[in-house]
Amino acid sequence: MSVSSSNPKASAVIEIRYGDAKTALIVLESISPDNINAPPGVLIVSRAEGCTLKISVSCSKGLGSLMATVDDLLACVQAAERAIEGVAD
Repeated sequence: MSVSSSNPKASAVIEIRYGDAKTALIVLESISPDNINAPPGVLIVSRAEGCTLKISVSCSKGLGSLMATVDDLLACVQAAERAIEGVAD
């Protein structure tokens, strides 16, 4: 996570590795609708690269808003992972 002192913009990059590319893609597809509806001043770019889910978050509203956005995203990722586990059981 980095914060620039000359610009109130804050950003974070999250990388989550899964056992296979299919799981990374399913989680990506699960969280993508939330990314489209990000509030003004928040930009979320997510992609699956092989077994890795990569999420970049940029926020012009400061560190507090960035942390809240990352927290919400991780909750959505966790919900998707639990749903996948439930189907696999």
